[in-house]
Amino acid sequence: MATEGNNLSEYDKSSIPNAKEFRFGIVVSEWNEKVTEGLFQGAFETLKEHGVLEKKIVRWNVPGSFELTYGCKKMQESYDMLDGIIAIGSVIQGETKHFDFVCQGVSNGITQLNVNNDIPVIFCVLTDNNMQQALDRSGGKHGNKGTEAAVAAIKMAQLRKESRF
Repeated sequence: MATEGNNLSEYDKSSIPNAKEFRFGIVVSEWNEKVTEGLFQGAFETLKEHGVLEKKIVRWNVPGSFELTYGCKKMQESYDMLDGIIAIGSVIQGETKHFDFVCQGVSNGITQLNVNNDIPVIFCVLTDNNMQQALDRSGGKHGNKGTEAAVAAIKMAQLRKESRF
C-alpha cells in the first residue's frame, strides 16, 4: 500500500511558494460527507497556512464524486480569476461495478479539464476499499490527502503564473 508508513500531511513547508496573491476554488462532494469534510478542512487550513486569505477561497458543493467534473468545469467558467481548483471526493468500493465507473469517469473528467482549460484542477478524490481507509487518509493515521492537494494546488498556481509571458 502506497500510503503505508507515510503521512500525507508531512512536507517541507519552506519549499512551498507564498500563496497570498492566489485565489482558489474547492468543489466538495457531499457523498461520504465525514470523509470529504475532513479533506476540505485539510485543504482549507493548508491554503490559509500558506497565505491565502479566507475570502479568496470559494467553496461549492456537489451531490457526489461523479458530479465533481461538472462542478469544476462551471467553476472554471465562472471564476476566471481563480489560480487553481481542488476537487474533493470519496468513492468507496461496494459490491457492484459502480465504483469502477465513478472512479474512471471522475479521473478522466478532471484530466480533460486540465488539458482543455487554463485553471489547474487538483484531483483529491479518495478511492478506497472501505470507510476506514478513507478516514485514515482524511485526517486519520495517514494524515490528510486534502493537505497534499492544497500543496499541489499552490505549486500548480505558481507554475501557471510563471508560465505566462
